[in-house]
Amino acid sequence: MLEYILRRCGLALSVGFTISLVAFLLLNFATDPAVTMAGEEATTEEIERLRALYGFDRPLYLQYYNWLVSFFRGDFGESVHWRLPVAELVARHFPVTLLLAGMSLTVTILVAIPLGVLAAMNPNTLIDRIALSIAVAAQAIPNFWLGMMAILLLAVTWPIFPVSGNNTIWHFILPAFVLGLSSVPAIMRLTRTGLLEVMGTDYIRAARAKGYRGGALLFRHAMRNALLPVVSVLAVQFGEKLGGAIVTETVFAINGIGRLAVQSVLIGDVPVVQSLLFLFAMFFVFANLLADLLNAWLDPRIRLA
Repeated sequence: MLEYILRRCGLALSVGFTISLVAFLLLNFATDPAVTMAGEEATTEEIERLRALYGFDRPLYLQYYNWLVSFFRGDFGESVHWRLPVAELVARHFPVTLLLAGMSLTVTILVAIPLGVLAAMNPNTLIDRIALSIAVAAQAIPNFWLGMMAILLLAVTWPIFPVSGNNTIWHFILPAFVLGLSSVPAIMRLTRTGLLEVMGTDYIRAARAKGYRGGALLFRHAMRNALLPVVSVLAVQFGEKLGGAIVTETVFAINGIGRLAVQSVLIGDVPVVQSLLFLFAMFFVFANLLADLLNAWLDPRIRLA
Protein backbone atom coordinates (compact mmCIF):
# COMPACT_ATOMS: atom_id res chain seq x y z
CA MET A 1 0.00 0.00 0.00
CA LEU A 2 2.87 2.37 0.83
CA GLU A 3 4.42 1.84 -2.61
CA TYR A 4 1.07 2.59 -4.25
CA ILE A 5 0.65 5.78 -2.19
CA LEU A 6 4.15 6.97 -3.15
CA ARG A 7 3.47 6.28 -6.83
CA ARG A 8 0.20 8.20 -6.81
CA CYS A 9 1.72 11.11 -4.85
CA GLY A 10 4.61 11.30 -7.33
CA LEU A 11 2.17 11.36 -10.23
CA ALA A 12 0.12 14.08 -8.51
CA LEU A 13 3.23 16.20 -8.00
CA SER A 14 4.23 15.89 -11.65
CA VAL A 15 0.71 16.86 -12.75
CA GLY A 16 0.77 19.79 -10.33
CA PHE A 17 4.09 20.99 -11.75
CA THR A 18 2.73 20.81 -15.31
CA ILE A 19 -0.40 22.71 -14.30
CA SER A 20 1.63 25.43 -12.61
CA LEU A 21 3.66 25.91 -15.79
CA VAL A 22 0.54 26.06 -17.98
CA ALA A 23 -1.22 28.46 -15.60
CA PHE A 24 1.78 30.76 -15.58
CA LEU A 25 2.31 30.71 -19.34
CA LEU A 26 -1.37 31.19 -20.21
CA LEU A 27 -1.58 34.55 -18.47
CA ASN A 28 1.81 35.71 -19.71
CA PHE A 29 1.26 34.76 -23.35
CA ALA A 30 -2.41 35.76 -23.53
CA THR A 31 -1.81 39.30 -22.33
CA ASP A 32 0.80 41.66 -20.95
CA PRO A 33 0.23 41.53 -17.17
CA ALA A 34 1.63 45.03 -16.67
CA VAL A 35 -0.79 46.53 -19.23
CA THR A 36 -3.73 44.62 -17.73
CA MET A 37 -2.87 45.78 -14.24
CA ALA A 38 -2.24 49.40 -15.28
CA GLY A 39 -5.47 49.81 -17.23
CA GLU A 40 -6.29 51.12 -20.69
CA GLU A 41 -5.60 54.78 -19.87
CA ALA A 42 -2.20 54.21 -18.29
CA THR A 43 0.86 55.94 -19.73
CA THR A 44 3.94 54.12 -20.95
CA GLU A 45 5.86 55.28 -17.89
CA GLU A 46 3.24 53.81 -15.54
CA ILE A 47 3.27 50.49 -17.40
CA GLU A 48 7.07 50.29 -17.26
CA ARG A 49 7.00 51.13 -13.56
CA LEU A 50 4.57 48.26 -12.89
CA ARG A 51 6.64 45.94 -15.09
CA ALA A 52 9.75 46.69 -13.03
CA LEU A 53 7.85 46.62 -9.70
CA TYR A 54 6.39 43.14 -10.24
CA GLY A 55 9.39 41.73 -12.11
CA PHE A 56 7.69 41.40 -15.50
CA ASP A 57 10.82 42.76 -17.17
CA ARG A 58 12.83 39.72 -16.10
CA PRO A 59 13.29 36.59 -18.29
CA LEU A 60 10.19 34.40 -18.35
CA TYR A 61 11.90 31.33 -16.86
CA LEU A 62 13.14 33.44 -13.94
CA GLN A 63 9.66 34.89 -13.38
CA TYR A 64 8.21 31.37 -13.30
CA TYR A 65 10.85 30.09 -10.91
CA ASN A 66 10.37 33.00 -8.50
CA TRP A 67 6.58 32.69 -8.68
CA LEU A 68 6.62 28.93 -8.04
CA VAL A 69 9.07 29.17 -5.12
CA SER A 70 7.09 32.02 -3.55
CA PHE A 71 3.83 30.13 -4.06
CA PHE A 72 5.00 27.06 -2.16
CA ARG A 73 6.29 29.32 0.60
CA GLY A 74 2.76 30.65 1.00
CA ASP A 75 3.51 33.97 -0.69
CA PHE A 76 0.97 34.27 -3.53
CA GLY A 77 1.87 37.87 -4.27
CA GLU A 78 -0.15 41.01 -3.61
CA SER A 79 -3.49 41.97 -5.08
CA VAL A 80 -3.30 45.07 -7.27
CA HIS A 81 -6.91 46.04 -6.66
CA TRP A 82 -7.42 45.21 -2.98
CA ARG A 83 -3.82 46.02 -1.94
CA LEU A 84 -3.75 42.90 0.21
CA PRO A 85 -1.68 39.71 0.08
CA VAL A 86 -3.38 37.16 -2.17
CA ALA A 87 -2.90 34.52 0.54
CA GLU A 88 -4.97 36.67 2.90
CA LEU A 89 -7.74 37.00 0.32
CA VAL A 90 -7.76 33.24 -0.29
CA ALA A 91 -7.78 32.50 3.45
CA ARG A 92 -10.72 34.88 3.87
CA HIS A 93 -12.84 33.40 1.06
CA PHE A 94 -11.82 29.73 0.99
CA PRO A 95 -13.70 28.59 4.15
CA VAL A 96 -16.92 29.91 2.63
CA THR A 97 -16.46 27.88 -0.55
CA LEU A 98 -15.32 24.84 1.44
CA LEU A 99 -18.52 24.91 3.49
CA LEU A 100 -20.65 25.35 0.37
CA ALA A 101 -18.85 22.49 -1.40
CA GLY A 102 -19.21 20.19 1.61
CA MET A 103 -22.91 20.90 2.00
CA SER A 104 -23.58 20.52 -1.73
CA LEU A 105 -21.73 17.20 -1.83
CA THR A 106 -23.85 16.04 1.10
CA VAL A 107 -26.97 16.94 -0.89
CA THR A 108 -25.63 14.95 -3.85
CA ILE A 109 -24.94 11.87 -1.73
CA LEU A 110 -28.28 11.98 0.10
CA VAL A 111 -30.25 12.31 -3.14
CA ALA A 112 -28.25 10.40 -5.75
CA ILE A 113 -27.17 7.23 -3.94
CA PRO A 114 -30.63 6.32 -2.53
CA LEU A 115 -32.16 6.99 -5.97
CA GLY A 116 -29.51 4.81 -7.61
CA VAL A 117 -30.08 2.00 -5.12
CA LEU A 118 -33.87 2.16 -5.58
CA ALA A 119 -33.47 2.11 -9.36
CA ALA A 120 -31.05 -0.84 -9.25
CA MET A 121 -33.21 -2.84 -6.86
CA ASN A 122 -36.27 -2.27 -9.07
CA PRO A 123 -34.96 -2.35 -12.66
CA ASN A 124 -37.37 -1.53 -15.51
CA THR A 125 -40.17 -0.61 -13.12
CA LEU A 126 -42.00 2.63 -12.39
CA ILE A 127 -39.53 3.40 -9.58
CA ASP A 128 -36.63 2.99 -12.01
CA ARG A 129 -38.30 5.29 -14.56
CA ILE A 130 -39.02 7.96 -11.96
CA ALA A 131 -35.41 7.89 -10.69
CA LEU A 132 -34.02 8.19 -14.21
CA SER A 133 -36.47 11.02 -14.99
CA ILE A 134 -35.26 12.94 -11.92
CA ALA A 135 -31.65 12.45 -13.07
CA VAL A 136 -32.43 13.69 -16.59
CA ALA A 137 -34.29 16.74 -15.25
CA ALA A 138 -31.45 17.61 -12.87
CA GLN A 139 -28.94 17.37 -15.72
CA ALA A 140 -31.03 19.51 -18.07
CA ILE A 141 -31.67 22.43 -15.71
CA PRO A 142 -28.89 25.09 -15.72
CA ASN A 143 -27.54 26.07 -12.30
CA PHE A 144 -28.13 29.79 -12.78
CA TRP A 145 -31.79 29.25 -13.75
CA LEU A 146 -32.43 26.85 -10.88
CA GLY A 147 -30.75 29.29 -8.49
CA MET A 148 -32.89 32.20 -9.62
CA MET A 149 -36.09 30.11 -9.42
CA ALA A 150 -35.12 28.94 -5.94
CA ILE A 151 -34.59 32.54 -4.84
CA LEU A 152 -37.87 33.65 -6.43
CA LEU A 153 -39.95 30.88 -4.88
CA LEU A 154 -38.27 30.11 -1.55
CA ALA A 155 -36.76 33.49 -0.64
CA VAL A 156 -39.09 36.08 -2.21
CA THR A 157 -42.55 34.55 -2.75
CA TRP A 158 -42.27 32.39 0.37
CA PRO A 159 -39.51 33.96 2.52
CA ILE A 160 -38.24 30.70 3.99
CA PHE A 161 -34.55 31.19 3.21
CA PRO A 162 -32.35 34.31 2.90
CA VAL A 163 -32.07 35.78 -0.58
CA SER A 164 -28.27 36.06 -0.65
CA GLY A 165 -25.11 36.33 1.42
CA ASN A 166 -23.21 33.92 3.65
CA ASN A 167 -23.67 35.25 7.16
CA THR A 168 -25.23 32.12 8.69
CA ILE A 169 -25.56 28.43 7.88
CA TRP A 170 -29.13 29.19 6.83
CA HIS A 171 -27.78 31.20 3.87
CA PHE A 172 -26.05 28.10 2.46
CA ILE A 173 -29.06 25.79 2.22
CA LEU A 174 -30.45 27.04 -1.10
CA PRO A 175 -27.08 27.38 -2.89
CA ALA A 176 -25.97 23.97 -1.56
CA PHE A 177 -29.14 22.40 -2.94
CA VAL A 178 -28.67 24.08 -6.32
CA LEU A 179 -24.98 23.15 -6.57
CA GLY A 180 -25.52 19.63 -5.24
CA LEU A 181 -28.37 18.83 -7.60
CA SER A 182 -26.13 19.30 -10.63
CA SER A 183 -24.06 16.25 -9.60
CA VAL A 184 -27.02 13.96 -8.93
CA PRO A 185 -27.38 12.49 -12.47
CA ALA A 186 -23.81 11.17 -12.73
CA ILE A 187 -23.74 9.70 -9.22
CA MET A 188 -27.22 8.17 -9.51
CA ARG A 189 -26.44 6.47 -12.82
CA LEU A 190 -23.10 5.16 -11.59
CA THR A 191 -24.72 3.75 -8.45
CA ARG A 192 -27.48 2.11 -10.47
CA THR A 193 -25.10 0.66 -13.09
CA GLY A 194 -22.59 -0.51 -10.50
CA LEU A 195 -25.21 -2.28 -8.41
CA LEU A 196 -26.80 -3.95 -11.43
CA GLU A 197 -23.39 -5.31 -12.46
CA VAL A 198 -22.47 -6.46 -8.96
CA MET A 199 -25.81 -8.13 -8.29
CA GLY A 200 -25.17 -10.48 -11.22
CA THR A 201 -21.75 -11.68 -10.05
CA ASP A 202 -20.90 -15.10 -8.67
CA TYR A 203 -20.07 -13.93 -5.16
CA ILE A 204 -23.49 -12.30 -4.80
CA ARG A 205 -25.14 -15.55 -5.90
CA ALA A 206 -22.99 -17.37 -3.33
CA ALA A 207 -24.07 -14.89 -0.65
CA ARG A 208 -27.72 -15.50 -1.57
CA ALA A 209 -27.12 -19.23 -1.29
CA LYS A 210 -25.82 -18.67 2.23
CA GLY A 211 -29.07 -16.96 3.16
CA TYR A 212 -28.21 -13.27 2.80
CA ARG A 213 -31.18 -11.17 1.72
CA GLY A 214 -32.28 -7.54 1.64
CA GLY A 215 -30.17 -5.00 3.47
CA ALA A 216 -27.60 -7.53 4.65
CA LEU A 217 -26.90 -8.60 1.07
CA LEU A 218 -26.93 -5.05 -0.24
CA PHE A 219 -24.78 -3.27 2.33
CA ARG A 220 -22.50 -6.08 3.46
CA HIS A 221 -21.64 -7.53 0.05
CA ALA A 222 -22.83 -5.47 -2.91
CA MET A 223 -22.34 -1.80 -2.04
CA ARG A 224 -18.60 -1.91 -1.34
CA ASN A 225 -17.71 -2.98 -4.89
CA ALA A 226 -20.57 -1.13 -6.56
CA LEU A 227 -19.48 2.20 -5.07
CA LEU A 228 -15.86 2.08 -6.29
CA PRO A 229 -16.52 4.24 -9.38
CA VAL A 230 -18.87 6.41 -7.32
CA VAL A 231 -16.08 7.24 -4.87
CA SER A 232 -13.86 8.40 -7.74
CA VAL A 233 -16.54 10.62 -9.23
CA LEU A 234 -17.55 12.05 -5.84
CA ALA A 235 -13.95 13.06 -5.16
CA VAL A 236 -13.73 14.75 -8.56
CA GLN A 237 -17.10 16.41 -7.98
CA PHE A 238 -15.83 17.80 -4.67
CA GLY A 239 -12.81 19.29 -6.44
CA GLU A 240 -15.12 20.70 -9.11
CA LYS A 241 -17.35 22.32 -6.49
CA LEU A 242 -14.35 23.88 -4.76
CA GLY A 243 -13.05 25.35 -7.98
CA GLY A 244 -16.19 25.69 -10.04
CA ALA A 245 -18.85 27.16 -7.76
CA ILE A 246 -18.51 30.45 -9.64
CA VAL A 247 -22.04 30.58 -11.04
CA THR A 248 -23.73 29.58 -7.80
CA GLU A 249 -21.67 32.00 -5.70
CA THR A 250 -22.43 34.80 -8.14
CA VAL A 251 -26.20 34.13 -8.21
CA PHE A 252 -26.44 33.97 -4.42
CA ALA A 253 -23.84 36.71 -3.76
CA ILE A 254 -21.69 34.37 -1.68
CA ASN A 255 -18.21 35.72 -0.96
CA GLY A 256 -16.26 32.58 -1.77
CA ILE A 257 -13.23 32.08 -3.97
CA GLY A 258 -15.43 31.53 -7.04
CA ARG A 259 -16.87 35.03 -6.78
CA LEU A 260 -13.42 36.37 -5.95
CA ALA A 261 -12.14 34.83 -9.19
CA VAL A 262 -14.89 36.50 -11.23
CA GLN A 263 -14.21 39.89 -9.66
CA SER A 264 -10.46 39.51 -10.20
CA VAL A 265 -10.88 38.65 -13.89
CA LEU A 266 -13.20 41.62 -14.44
CA ILE A 267 -10.79 44.11 -12.87
CA GLY A 268 -7.65 42.51 -14.32
CA ASP A 269 -6.01 41.58 -11.00
CA VAL A 270 -3.36 39.28 -12.47
CA PRO A 271 -1.69 38.05 -9.23
CA VAL A 272 -5.06 36.92 -7.86
CA VAL A 273 -6.19 35.32 -11.13
CA GLN A 274 -2.91 33.48 -11.54
CA SER A 275 -2.95 32.11 -8.00
CA LEU A 276 -6.62 31.09 -8.13
CA LEU A 277 -6.18 29.37 -11.49
CA PHE A 278 -3.41 27.23 -10.03
CA LEU A 279 -5.34 26.57 -6.82
CA PHE A 280 -8.46 25.50 -8.71
CA ALA A 281 -6.41 23.04 -10.74
CA MET A 282 -4.71 21.68 -7.62
CA PHE A 283 -8.11 21.06 -6.03
CA PHE A 284 -8.81 18.61 -8.87
CA VAL A 285 -5.39 16.98 -8.54
CA PHE A 286 -5.85 16.50 -4.79
CA ALA A 287 -9.41 15.22 -5.28
CA ASN A 288 -8.23 12.64 -7.82
CA LEU A 289 -5.39 11.58 -5.53
CA LEU A 290 -7.85 11.15 -2.67
CA ALA A 291 -10.16 9.09 -4.92
CA ASP A 292 -7.27 6.81 -5.95
CA LEU A 293 -6.27 6.20 -2.33
CA LEU A 294 -9.86 5.54 -1.24
CA ASN A 295 -10.37 3.08 -4.08
CA ALA A 296 -7.12 1.30 -3.23
CA TRP A 297 -8.31 0.97 0.36
CA LEU A 298 -11.71 -0.35 -0.73
CA ASP A 299 -10.31 -2.74 -3.38
CA PRO A 300 -6.84 -4.20 -2.65
CA ARG A 301 -6.57 -5.39 -6.29
CA ILE A 302 -6.04 -1.79 -7.40
CA ARG A 303 -2.81 -1.55 -5.42
CA LEU A 304 -1.26 -4.23 -7.63
CA ALA A 305 -2.22 -2.57 -10.90
